[in-house]
Amino acid sequence: MLIDSHAHLDLFAGDRNEVIARAFAQGLSAIVTVGIDLNSSKKTLDIARSHKDIYAVLGVHPHDAKMVTKNTIDEIGRLAAGPTVVAIGETGLDYYRRLSPEDVQVRVFHQFLDLAADLKLPIVIHDRDAHDQVLRILAEQHEKGGFPAPAGPGVIHCISGDWAYAKTCLDMGFYISVPGVVTFPKAQTLHEVVKKLPADRILVETDCPFLTPEPFRGKRNEPAYVKYTAQACARLRGEDAQAFMDQAAENTMRVFGIG
Repeated sequence: MLIDSHAHLDLFAGDRNEVIARAFAQGLSAIVTVGIDLNSSKKTLDIARSHKDIYAVLGVHPHDAKMVTKNTIDEIGRLAAGPTVVAIGETGLDYYRRLSPEDVQVRVFHQFLDLAADLKLPIVIHDRDAHDQVLRILAEQHEKGGFPAPAGPGVIHCISGDWAYAKTCLDMGFYISVPGVVTFPKAQTLHEVVKKLPADRILVETDCPFLTPEPFRGKRNEPAYVKYTAQACARLRGEDAQAFMDQAAENTMRVFGIG
């Protein structure tokens, strides 16, 4: 088994069906595709409903938090009520580009955490250069019992923190998703995290069309390339590649309630 736990299929235009077909021809058993704003989430849901073994995550990226209204939250909540939707997200904080004000990002992050709790769905977290604030917010949510999803609170997508950060997330029950950056020789902090992650909490993702792994770095990423991320993780951990892929896929199915 092999699952891309975080893709953005709605961002593929003219050749989306070919990209999807290529992924399954390469041996993927499922793809989780993720919305980044309200319109993107609607497209994401349409894609998941139109293709077997594709599942949707609905939310608003922190870049667009400034566009979120109560109606946005209500509409995503309505869309997420169906069985094709497996999580809320991606949501969180991005203090690298700061395309939305920090206080607005924090407010919207809280709103999506509450929505996920209301729906008993896991949450998919985006965190870039905001580790301390994200941990504080997640700890607050954890303490008030705001993570009722059956298999754990959710996923730290595209992990960028060090082992201490990852360990704190793990202690709260989160799964950790590893992107194609793990194939880069200079990504030493990520390499150390991958070596230490518990086998039953690690996922692999493309975040396509972004973060293309070696040997395709510099080109558009796509779900078929998730195998290179999985192979790199297996090498770092000294594990058999197929056994690692099977375990990561089982973890993805568990946290998202797939299959």
